[in-house]
Amino acid sequence: MILRARFFALFFALTASFGIALPALASSATEAATAADPVAEKRLQALSEELRCLVCQNQTIADSNAELAQDLRHEVRTMIKDGKSDKEIIDFMVTRYGDFVLYRPPVKAVTLLLWGGPLALLLIGLFFLQRYLRQRARRVIEAEQPLSAEEASRAEALFKEISPK
Repeated sequence: MILRARFFALFFALTASFGIALPALASSATEAATAADPVAEKRLQALSEELRCLVCQNQTIADSNAELAQDLRHEVRTMIKDGKSDKEIIDFMVTRYGDFVLYRPPVKAVTLLLWGGPLALLLIGLFFLQRYLRQRARRVIEAEQPLSAEEASRAEALFKEISPK
C-alpha cells in the first residue's frame, strides 16, 4: 500500500514537471527563433514597452515576470512571426483586453478622467491651500491687535487673582 502511494506520488510529480517543462521548451524554441532575427526582436521590445501587464498594472510586459506577461510576449512574438504590423498587433490587444492594456492609453471620453484627474486634484488642492492660508493670515492679524481697555482691565484682574501676594 505504501509502495503504491509512493509510485503515484512519483508519477504525478513527473507528469507535472513534464507539463510545465514542455510549454517552456516550446516557448524557448519560439523565443530563440525570434531572437535570431534582430529586427523582430527590436519590434518585440518596442511593442512590449507599449503594453501594460494586466497582472502587475504598473509595469510593461517587457518588465514583468508574471505568467500573463510571458503569454502576451509570446502572443506578440507569434504575431510578429506571422507578419502582422505593429498597428495590427496593438489593435488586437486593445480589442481583446481594452484600452487598459496600453501603457499610454489614448485621450478619449472614457479616459479623460485618467488624463485630467491629476491636474484637477492639483488645482483643487491649491485652491484649498490658498483658502487655508488666507484664513490663517486673518487670524494672525486679528490676534496681533492690542487689547481694548475693558479686555486689559479684565486681564489685569485675572492676573491679580492668580499671582501670590
